[in-house]
Amino acid sequence: MKAKAADYLKLNENDQYFKDPEQAVRDDVEKHYWLHVGRTILKDWRLYAMLVPMILVFLFWRYFPMYELLGCFKDPNKTSIPVAERDFIGFSSFGKLFAGNTNLSLDFWRAMRNTFLLSFYGLCFGFPMPIVLALFFNEVKSDIARSFYQVLTYLPKFMSTVVMTSLTIMLVRSSSSFNDMGIISKGLVKLGAISKEVGDSGLLNQPEFFRAIYQITGIWEGAGYDSIVFFAAIIAISPTSYEAAQIDGAGKMAQMRYVVLPSILSTVVIMLITRIGHLLSVGYEKVLLLYNTNTYVTADVVSTFAQRVGIASTTPNPGLAAAAEMMNNIIGMLLVIGANTIARKASNTSLY
Repeated sequence: MKAKAADYLKLNENDQYFKDPEQAVRDDVEKHYWLHVGRTILKDWRLYAMLVPMILVFLFWRYFPMYELLGCFKDPNKTSIPVAERDFIGFSSFGKLFAGNTNLSLDFWRAMRNTFLLSFYGLCFGFPMPIVLALFFNEVKSDIARSFYQVLTYLPKFMSTVVMTSLTIMLVRSSSSFNDMGIISKGLVKLGAISKEVGDSGLLNQPEFFRAIYQITGIWEGAGYDSIVFFAAIIAISPTSYEAAQIDGAGKMAQMRYVVLPSILSTVVIMLITRIGHLLSVGYEKVLLLYNTNTYVTADVVSTFAQRVGIASTTPNPGLAAAAEMMNNIIGMLLVIGANTIARKASNTSLY
């Protein structure tokens, strides 16, 4: 569609075209757009300088590694040449993972199932805990006591994964002598929750206990730190809302139900969508440090499967490892889109 002069100019009483003042302002803005952008950057250059480290992190750890995803579709045997120059083999790596009753395919589907179950249990039991902690912190009237409790719950997040897993192994360690058992194993034996034989062999050597240990340590590590967002949303609630509820005769529990929870609902929905996006992104470092060959059946996840197949195997196949991780990420992306769509239609709150 061609633009005409009459679309931008107006006709005066003397049948002469002239430019409308508003159009003149728009033309000036478009003409000097980049000049305005440059002046804004120079004015707030400190803020933009703070973005540089984050941009570099995303470039080197998020975007540049995508080049290696080409390995899913390239010949994995020619590792001596760059990925882009290898022979194209199509979707054969995906076929080896998905089809057939080979041990490789069975191990992949087992890892996919374990990844989903670990993440799903973390969503069911781990996601509500930061909200509960935030509600608890809000009810503590003493600032000193609240700060003390918050620091106690934040500290595990700042420990390295190696330290966390080492503590876990010490707490549930096995021993033929009852006195040398980990304190948790010893307590469970005394309470009759587990047998002496299970305590002797070690909880981390029992497949049925791995998921519980993983979830409990995950809540211990991250619940306090994750409560910061919810606590910030709670303290932003206007005091007049509490006063109105008190006038209507609402107690503490009623105020939580009818004032606090509705006020932080949008924050909860956004955090839930984000959590669903990472539903299949299990922290494989902790799994790698805790699991062993005895617990593969419940502990092996996609990331540890990819690590074994792509690096630790006697005949490493980086193409299969990349294909496994790609499928994991694609499913995660679809989960984010689906959760965001449902949240937008159900509550008019969404991530995008």
